[in-house]
Amino acid sequence: MTDLVLWRHGQTDYNAALRVQGQVDVPLNKVGRAQAEAAAPGLAALGPTLLAASPLGRAQETAGALARLTGLGVGSVEGLAERSFGAWEGLSGAEIEAGWPEQHERWRAGQDPEGVGVEPRARVAERVGRALAALAEQAGEGDVVVAVAHGAAITLGASWLLGLDPSAWFGLRGLDNCHHAVLRRSRRAPGWMLVGWNLPGSLPGPTALKG
Repeated sequence: MTDLVLWRHGQTDYNAALRVQGQVDVPLNKVGRAQAEAAAPGLAALGPTLLAASPLGRAQETAGALARLTGLGVGSVEGLAERSFGAWEGLSGAEIEAGWPEQHERWRAGQDPEGVGVEPRARVAERVGRALAALAEQAGEGDVVVAVAHGAAITLGASWLLGLDPSAWFGLRGLDNCHHAVLRRSRRAPGWMLVGWNLPGSLPGPTALKG
């Protein structure tokens, strides 16, 4: 079966300061670069055959750490870009709450804020999910596809692939910086199964799915 490895980028200064990044092109910081270098060997051990990343620099730089170990090129896929947070990009949660209290409450409740340019959850889920599905279609049986993307993008795209409603189901927490998830193609609906989530190292063995 084809495995799809979803790898979140390393830390940025916005992550460290708890600021909303969205599609602002914030680079990795020193910690983030070290995280990518430390995580890359474990991902290389999974035997990736295809490597792609969001066009944002933090994802491309994270993917580069794996590319140097594997010799794979890094494809740039627009559909893997992070969710746009409109007027909120660059702000802290406290700043958003102070400026838009009602919309902040909707956001924290899992609803789509209105009037501030935040990309709807369902739209992000389909955009990212379709991009991931297209990458998987390029792979052969037994191949491992690594897609480097972002916290909200990965959670929502994975929910879409798993046949879950991203507007009403919140069972997946966001990945930590430089952690990854593994989805495996399945012959049964919805066509994918979740093998591991928020993993710091290599693919879990068969016993990880039991009990």
